[in-house]
Amino acid sequence: MPVHKFTNSLINETSPYLLQHAHNPVDWHAWNKETLALAKKENKLLLISIGYSSCHWCHVMEHESFENEEVAAVMNKYFISVKVDREERPDIDQVYMNAIQLITGRGGWPLNCVALPDGRPIWGGTYFPKDNWINALEQLAKLYEETPGKAIEYAEKLTEGVKNSDLVAFNTKKEAFTLVDLDKSVKEWQQYMDVDLGGRRGAPKFPMPNNYQFLLNYAVRSGNDEILNYVNTSLTKMAYGGIYDQIGGGFSRYSVDAKWHVPHFEKMLYDNGQLVSLYAEAYQATKNELYKKTVYHTLEFIERELTTKEGAFYSSLDADSLNSEGKLEEGAFYVWTQNELKTILGKDYDLFADYYNVNYYGLWEHDNYVLIRKNSDDEIAKKHVISIAELENKVVSWQKILLMERAKKERPRLDDKSLTSWNALMLKGYVDAYTVFNEPRFLEAAIKNATFIYTRQLQEEGNLNHSYKNDKSTINGYLEDYATVIDAYISLYEATFNETWLNMAKQLTDYTFDHFFDIESSMFYFASNQDANLIARKMEIEDNVMPASNSIMANNLFKLSHYYSNSYYLKVSEQMLRNVKDKTQQNGSGYSNWLQLLSNFVGDYYEIAISGKDALNQLKEINQHYIPNKLIAGSTKKSNIPLMEGRFNENETLIYVCVDGACQLPENNTKNALSQLKIKF
Repeated sequence: MPVHKFTNSLINETSPYLLQHAHNPVDWHAWNKETLALAKKENKLLLISIGYSSCHWCHVMEHESFENEEVAAVMNKYFISVKVDREERPDIDQVYMNAIQLITGRGGWPLNCVALPDGRPIWGGTYFPKDNWINALEQLAKLYEETPGKAIEYAEKLTEGVKNSDLVAFNTKKEAFTLVDLDKSVKEWQQYMDVDLGGRRGAPKFPMPNNYQFLLNYAVRSGNDEILNYVNTSLTKMAYGGIYDQIGGGFSRYSVDAKWHVPHFEKMLYDNGQLVSLYAEAYQATKNELYKKTVYHTLEFIERELTTKEGAFYSSLDADSLNSEGKLEEGAFYVWTQNELKTILGKDYDLFADYYNVNYYGLWEHDNYVLIRKNSDDEIAKKHVISIAELENKVVSWQKILLMERAKKERPRLDDKSLTSWNALMLKGYVDAYTVFNEPRFLEAAIKNATFIYTRQLQEEGNLNHSYKNDKSTINGYLEDYATVIDAYISLYEATFNETWLNMAKQLTDYTFDHFFDIESSMFYFASNQDANLIARKMEIEDNVMPASNSIMANNLFKLSHYYSNSYYLKVSEQMLRNVKDKTQQNGSGYSNWLQLLSNFVGDYYEIAISGKDALNQLKEINQHYIPNKLIAGSTKKSNIPLMEGRFNENETLIYVCVDGACQLPENNTKNALSQLKIKF
């Protein structure tokens, strides 16, 4: 066992991020009532430092400042220093990120905020070089010691700003949602679209899965080929890019350049879960083989590197790992030199180098190459006069060989906690992949994870916990946990017709009304009413890399209102959408999951109910088709779900297609049933 010069109270935590700081000379504390009481007792400012385990600049600041005894002396003398894992405590992160954005106009991690002993913020920012950090802290300590009234005045104003930001008013207007609303949002959005390289214009480039899910829906239903081409360009360039691990599968967080080439190398579960859903849906709509390969390859990565024995999913892999000289370096695990590749691949090198651009196009820095594709398999096969089948076999062989070679390197650190919300996003990815590709092992993984959430994270009182590690379920869940699990369970029901999952989705929904719902605004708070109060109780409204928990809930309520003939659910869903409608017009990209809901209120929305002994086979046939404006219910026996009641026939499997409570004549043939659907607006 190594002997450490310093150990602080973070040694008792389970978060990998907090444990990384347990041997800093800084006297770190975790966020808890004892820490807050200590700050009040000693009348010391709180220094709240927030990050996550795979955050590159968090590591840089730790090495430069938090491992430095000179810096630690200043922090320990004047402050009660609190380390927060933003993934474990997104509620704390929301509040202080909001404060930092009000102070500096931007946000990011590491997030460093100084607050009064009661938690009200007075100052902050993101990454600070060591000397700037010491200087700022000494000035703040002096301010609080000599003119505490001024510090309190700052805090009062800033806290008021935090409380008032993101407030959502109850919208009393009742006009109908229209296609014009959708068109307006997309038209405003188009000015930011990079039609040549995909994604948003410029750099960095983030894969925003929900953006493309909505735009695919919109493009198909409105017949807009321009938007469909943009979606296909974006998905193709991402799958060709260095942001996608061409050897091991799976996507990195984002690319630092405009062509999706050099990623910020950490791999996050939530990105990959959503991207699997996106590429599966895109395959369903386009039958593009690249999208299918991307799904299968990404799920191989998830199974190999982020899945536990009990079917839970780990959180992330770090961007940094040890290079050949034993130093931590971003991307060291993933990059290759020409000499390495020539030695490993031998006579195949020239073909490989052309396929993956081991040339000026794929060069990153020094002699390091980040593999990136530029041409399709067809183009490469023609150029090198080989068959597509031969090329595809070579690609699979290269991936196996280089994966074995890469395994000899020092691996990036694993964040081995399992977060309920992120697990639910990956669970939905598996369900969507099964729905489209009918691959039994995808369904097995989905059911195993859904069972893990049900048996480990759902508590006796009906609440979900947020985090799981070392056989311990901890931290009362946030709205994002409920919203994503409800969504995933509805999808799992649609894929299996096992009513346990749908009934559980309803049970969790009713729990959120009891503990998260604000009747005045008809929106949901992010944190439960059972949690200790922070300086503000926030609502998550804007869709980001993950959709906002409120937008997921609004979509859930829309679906559940149909399954359970529940007019209250529908009324709340519609009101939530009305509350943000103006924002959807001004910023489509930031409200794309709300726009998914808006598209369901525009044009026909179908209930497809399949009842009878052959229901699951009929379902498989229907799932070959991209139908974004529908939900599916089904049973192979009698069912008590309102949408299925009275529909079971012992002798025949029938498909019912309904819109707004009006049903067409049932069909026993999927082709005839599908002919009743109108996808276009």
